[in-house]
Amino acid sequence: MKIEKKHDSKVCGTYHIAIEIIGKRWTGAIIFVLCYGSKRFSEIIDAIPDVSSRLLTERLKELEDYGILKREVSTDRPIQVSYSLTEKGLALKPILESIGKWAHDWNND
Repeated sequence: MKIEKKHDSKVCGTYHIAIEIIGKRWTGAIIFVLCYGSKRFSEIIDAIPDVSSRLLTERLKELEDYGILKREVSTDRPIQVSYSLTEKGLALKPILESIGKWAHDWNND
């Protein structure tokens, strides 16, 4: 006999923080773009229509502070900065892919 664990429908603080992080404007798109490899700032701007440089800079810093992405500065000349996901950030890939599938399945009006 299998006993099913009853799920508490209350939102815990950890869940709320996670939703707030990925739910911020442009954050999900930034993470999604980086799921497919390291990118420079200009490549991220090109991949996300309508995001401003100021807002992208702000979101990249926030994601770095959360440990979701890392910023790497090359020592070559000219100096180049690239962004890539950490292991923590890469763990979001299947979640974002599921959201993308849901969007295509249900929002094709």
